[in-house]
Amino acid sequence: MRVLFVGDVVGRAGRDIIKGRLELFKNREKIDIAIVNAENAAGGSGLTPRIANELFSAGADVLTSGDHIWRKREIYEFLDTNDKIVRPLNYPEGAPGKGAVIVETGGGEKVGIINIIGRVFMDAVECPFRSVKKEVETLREITPIIIVDIHAEATSEKVAMGWYLDGEVTAVIGTHTHIQTADEKILPEGTAYITDCGMTGPYDSVIGRKKEKIIERYLTQLPTTFDLAEGGIEMHGVIVEVDGKTGKARGIKRVQEKM
Repeated sequence: MRVLFVGDVVGRAGRDIIKGRLELFKNREKIDIAIVNAENAAGGSGLTPRIANELFSAGADVLTSGDHIWRKREIYEFLDTNDKIVRPLNYPEGAPGKGAVIVETGGGEKVGIINIIGRVFMDAVECPFRSVKKEVETLREITPIIIVDIHAEATSEKVAMGWYLDGEVTAVIGTHTHIQTADEKILPEGTAYITDCGMTGPYDSVIGRKKEKIIERYLTQLPTTFDLAEGGIEMHGVIVEVDGKTGKARGIKRVQEKM
């Protein structure tokens, strides 16, 4: 079984490569399920129902998110009614949506997807470690194939989560920082891990924003608008090879697909 996880889709440029390349890529690479982080897909921050449906139509099977999922209020009700979008699991009780879902591939395999958010340099939320452990125990009663998107700032927190869940889940995949890391590996007990799978959007930029605006901010320390960039569009992520019976990862490979 082959799982594609696509890193943070940023704005129109990110949506364009998803619409233009995702289905072709899935067919070429024989992908069974495509999971896409979409928390920045609407104008570079947030997600709307219309854009979520665009991504589903383009070939995304599940959408994960992060702290920016709350930026567009029109997504709130959609999170409650759609079974293929996950928001971070460890927000307090009462937050719209679900932190975990189970979807079925075309071949009939059940795949659990969990989204969690870190706490280091991030907003105060429930403990991601305790929250995810409880959810993993629930999902493992249904399927051994579980993919965890840890949306976090600190490398150390992501690495710790990988070790914490080694052998309990199929993959722990980091998102949020938009820069793909080169530390993909299979941990000793069979969990695939990468600290950050990268960004899907304009790479002629500073993490998706016009580089001139970011440089101006650093030089002056004055407020400025962080306009979205447009050039050098790429889709970054990882492909995880999975043993469908055990849920263990057999391999993990980075993806860098140009427009």
